[in-house]
Amino acid sequence: MNISQLEAIETAVVDLSRSIGQWMKEERLGFDPSAIERKSFNSFVSYVDTEAEVRFVDALREIVPDSGFITEEGTADHRNERFRWVIDPLDGTTNYIQGIPVYCTSVALMDRDELVLGVVYEPNLDECFHAFRGSGCKLNGLPCQVSGTGQLLKGLIATGFPYHDFERQTEYFQILRTFTEQSRGLRRLGSAAIDLAYVACGRFEGFYEYGLNPWDVAAGSLLVREANGSVTDFKGGKNYFFGAEIIADNGLISNEFQQIIEEGFHGRSKP
Repeated sequence: MNISQLEAIETAVVDLSRSIGQWMKEERLGFDPSAIERKSFNSFVSYVDTEAEVRFVDALREIVPDSGFITEEGTADHRNERFRWVIDPLDGTTNYIQGIPVYCTSVALMDRDELVLGVVYEPNLDECFHAFRGSGCKLNGLPCQVSGTGQLLKGLIATGFPYHDFERQTEYFQILRTFTEQSRGLRRLGSAAIDLAYVACGRFEGFYEYGLNPWDVAAGSLLVREANGSVTDFKGGKNYFFGAEIIADNGLISNEFQQIIEEGFHGRSKP
């Protein structure tokens, strides 16, 4: 897939994401919080999630014919095709249900095992973060990049609290305490895709979380990389897509940032 093809696909996905995101925002005005289903402990789905995903799947099939899908709500599940869309139709469902205006759509395209395009759209601020491989990251069409802060002590860090996997809870809160003492502050927005987008545009210096799924991190991780940032798993490797743990940062605090997380979760430091 060449640059002109990726650019055309990016434009189409940005337009689609804006359309569906604005529909979700309008739908929230008359939303009934009781009209939700519990998928598992602290994991919810509404008709908005499902309908948004159906809309994405139907449209993305037209944008890249014969493509497959990795989706959160399971409305399409074909994984053997060369091109696969990775979709989180509503990242931040709990925020949405509660009326907290921090949620987004997240769409990524994979060419075999490589992420080649990512779009995250936050309708409440009308901010669309988008990139394709080699293009750099953009916010509403204008170039953006990670922050130039080189010290963790001066950095603002984002994370997500464990909501279903509590096996590493003790380690997690110890790390939280360390970052409280050794950074400018911590934020928990409730949407991993937005956290990653905010790293990409320099609002956060770093983000880490465990227990995530591919659709939570696919688009955002590409945004960070295209914004000249760093994305790894907790051990500094590349298994952040299916490995359920991710570190994203501006590339300048990586060593210090990762060491705290690796020591906290794995009990060892780098030599």
